[in-house]
Amino acid sequence: MTAQLRLEKVTPDNVLEACRLKVAPEQERFVAPVARSLAEAYADPETAWPRLVFDGDRMVGFVMAFLDVRFHPEDPEDRPRSGLWRLAVAAGEQGKGYGRFAVEAVCEELLRRGQKRITVTWSQGEHGPEDFYLRLGFRRTGEMSEDQVVAEMDLPRP
Repeated sequence: MTAQLRLEKVTPDNVLEACRLKVAPEQERFVAPVARSLAEAYADPETAWPRLVFDGDRMVGFVMAFLDVRFHPEDPEDRPRSGLWRLAVAAGEQGKGYGRFAVEAVCEELLRRGQKRITVTWSQGEHGPEDFYLRLGFRRTGEMSEDQVVAEMDLPRP
């Protein structure tokens, strides 16, 4: 991994490249295509925070955070949460630290916005992201959001 890692906004100049990003075939059932994520971000710009992951001049991934969402709006005890909505690292770029970088960058953004924890959900199954998130320090909350596991991690205080 190089020191040239950064997040960039999706722009007219890079949106087509972003939409071409593909994860490994066995992971496709665990993450929506970038094009769908960008459509959701366009439809809900107050909630979505989409960014591309670059290593130098190469786009290697996509990450999208969600901001202040209630998972169970019918439950008056449900609190707004912020966290990872989507994470996709290109098939040929996995295992190089880009996913960890993207999660850490989202954590920094949430800290900047005054958040105290980050939430993520995932579908379970072989080749799924569960081990990755648990290695990063996420803990299962014991709840589900539809068919997905809900996990959280406290953000480090500066």
